[in-house]
Amino acid sequence: MTNNTKIALVTGASRGLGKNTAFALAKKGIGVIVTYRSSEAEANSVVSEIEAMGSKAVAIQLDTSDTKTFDSFVEQVKQSLQDKWQIEQVDFLVNNAGIGVYAPFAETTEEEFDHLMNIHVKGVFFLTQKLLLLLKDGGRIVNISSGLARFALPGYAAYGAMKGAIEVLTRYMAKELGHRQIAVNVVAPGAIETDFAGGAVRDNPEINNFLASQTALGRVGLPDDIGGAIASLLSEDNRWVNAQRIEVSGGMFL
Repeated sequence: MTNNTKIALVTGASRGLGKNTAFALAKKGIGVIVTYRSSEAEANSVVSEIEAMGSKAVAIQLDTSDTKTFDSFVEQVKQSLQDKWQIEQVDFLVNNAGIGVYAPFAETTEEEFDHLMNIHVKGVFFLTQKLLLLLKDGGRIVNISSGLARFALPGYAAYGAMKGAIEVLTRYMAKELGHRQIAVNVVAPGAIETDFAGGAVRDNPEINNFLASQTALGRVGLPDDIGGAIASLLSEDNRWVNAQRIEVSGGMFL
């Protein structure tokens, strides 16, 4: 009997948008490998919630800024696929893990820049490269960018630049993985109420109201607005969407 279960690997899925994406995929019957950097308890809670939905999940620790750990991470993924699902490859990779640093251009330190680069660009580049053998032909990759790669808000020069790099990298991945029928797209959320960047959008009414006033649909986004969009992009209905930047922002700064 062949195992028809589809599996997604979602980085940074112990909280925020990654967690929401993991839930949205699980609701479609997709098994999920959740990665977390430090919050093991939160990641295990996500796994429990997914299993309560009737799907299967595992949590594996991963620091996407540390490329030296990627080989052992890939081995753990292989083992988990075998133990949990008795299969050898994943169908979907969602490169979601990230942090926000708010720092004016003139004050951004080299340490801050390097940390952002290691997580958002170098980590995505080499983790995806390492996982290529574990990704099925005909599989899909979704990279996460940001509205800040299209519009500029002071304080996000380094972060926005990194996300611009991811958008270009997405097109190259789509081009170079096309022979394996792997589609690669980028989802760019607008302002979302999460604990990202210290929870500024969620907790600061002034920021929240300003961004809502600049959004066609009149509010800032919620995690539920994003996870479902990513899950939908990975559905069979969207198999012909490739090398696209899809902004999920409710129409910010139009």
